[in-house]
Amino acid sequence: MTEHATTLAPDTAPVQRALISVSDKTGLVDLARALATRGVELLSTGGSAKAIRDAGIAVRDVAEVTGFPEMMDGRVKTLHPMVHGGLLALRDNADHVSAMDEHGIGAIDLLVVNLYPFEETVAKGADYDTCIENIDIGGPAMIRAAAKNHGFVTTVVDVEDYDALLAELDANDGQTTYTFRQKMAQIAYARTGAYDAAVSTWMADALGEATPRRRVFAGTLAQSLRYGENPHQSAAFYKDGVNRPGVSTARQHQGKELSYNNINDTDAAFELVSEFLPEGGPACAIIKHANPCGVARGDTLKDAYQRAFDCDRTSAFGGIIALNGVLDGDTAEVISEIFTEVVIAPGADQAARDIFARKKNLRLLTTEALSDPALGGLTYRQVSGGMLVQDRDNGAITLDDLKVVTKKAPTDAQLADLLFAWKVAKHVKSNAIVYVKDGATVGVGAGQMSRVDSTRIAARKSLDMAEVLGLSAPLTQGSVVASDAFFPFPDGLLTAAEAGAVAVIQPGGSMRDDEVIKAADEAGLAMVFTGMRHFRH
Repeated sequence: MTEHATTLAPDTAPVQRALISVSDKTGLVDLARALATRGVELLSTGGSAKAIRDAGIAVRDVAEVTGFPEMMDGRVKTLHPMVHGGLLALRDNADHVSAMDEHGIGAIDLLVVNLYPFEETVAKGADYDTCIENIDIGGPAMIRAAAKNHGFVTTVVDVEDYDALLAELDANDGQTTYTFRQKMAQIAYARTGAYDAAVSTWMADALGEATPRRRVFAGTLAQSLRYGENPHQSAAFYKDGVNRPGVSTARQHQGKELSYNNINDTDAAFELVSEFLPEGGPACAIIKHANPCGVARGDTLKDAYQRAFDCDRTSAFGGIIALNGVLDGDTAEVISEIFTEVVIAPGADQAARDIFARKKNLRLLTTEALSDPALGGLTYRQVSGGMLVQDRDNGAITLDDLKVVTKKAPTDAQLADLLFAWKVAKHVKSNAIVYVKDGATVGVGAGQMSRVDSTRIAARKSLDMAEVLGLSAPLTQGSVVASDAFFPFPDGLLTAAEAGAVAVIQPGGSMRDDEVIKAADEAGLAMVFTGMRHFRH
């Protein structure tokens, strides 16, 4: 059949007949009753029809309309001209109307469909065959058909739009406006697009396809933001459906809504502090502009915060604080002494919440759990004309992975600090240099074009903090230092030694490794290679 475009979609279209077929039964009966009360004839399928009928509401089975029973375990029930003709027919096209009359096809003015719970099935770790069975076919086909014909048909795919639909009908004497139908059609196509994205992404993973020919990205709006990185940029926050503990799944207890930069920095802070398991003791990370300005372990969360704060008090002002344990009143009290944008932790006790309640501009988020730094997944970055996709940097090392390459070996205490510094360096923008002493950062150099400059900046910050803290010497004296990538020349290494570092951790792998190792030996440094780098751009 040749398709004809509508000359002009009507501003309002009546809703006299609706087809309802939903997997999520939330609000189903209330919606069906509200539609029936407004004189809408109801068609439905399977479990939806049973739920409506059991509530005492009149409903016709689609099988009665099509003349075919549901078959093949429900795989075939709505894929029929009596359904798709009723959804796709152009009401102002004489040929279409004639075909409807000839074949007894009744118009369907409203489609309410939500899809088999494929994403939820995958999230529960179901096996391959179970996931396949939860791929909806008839639902997306009907949604696409109805949304295409939004000149006449209203399509609703989300439970949260039920109230908006009823309000629209009430405001327009049982009809919907073209603007409303357009909006619902856009939402419908986004839903089927996201659904197909979830299926294709899961299948690529199931088949071991690291680089499938086509990759689709999808998200659900979580929040419209006041602006982006700068006030002249519009922005929004979308969730991708991955329930990784963090900023996207956190509960906000107080404070104004998060900004674009808040979300970005809070994610960076929580991912970093999650590197430090609670079993190893309390830990705190303070982030500014997506870089750590202080990270520490302590005997208590308060102690960990204070030690992290003492790494760079200036940068900590207006920063993001992440904790690896339940925030308590003592820690909240000391945190509240300076301006802080966001505090995020697995939990917060009542004393802490009461203290923060006095700080109206401070946002408090709780997550119930830390994220798992060992989990895989993908990360994305847009470039002009495309998207860079890579595995999440979940690389980790243990003591057994370290290779001592100098004449002097690190002490046990230095090894503990080296591993601590290495975890922090993973979360610092390259080129990254991190000085650590006794389980706390004492200098961080981030994002410089030269590794030597990062080394100098980190040392200078420690020197400045020594003056603030009234120390006779900077804490880099006797510290260890981590470099996220190899030292290409001895100069950066020697600069760290001049700052007082006594042990070094770096990936190794430079053409000048021998030269760098020789310089370390001559400077009396202990140095270990990891064989793994952590670039972060």
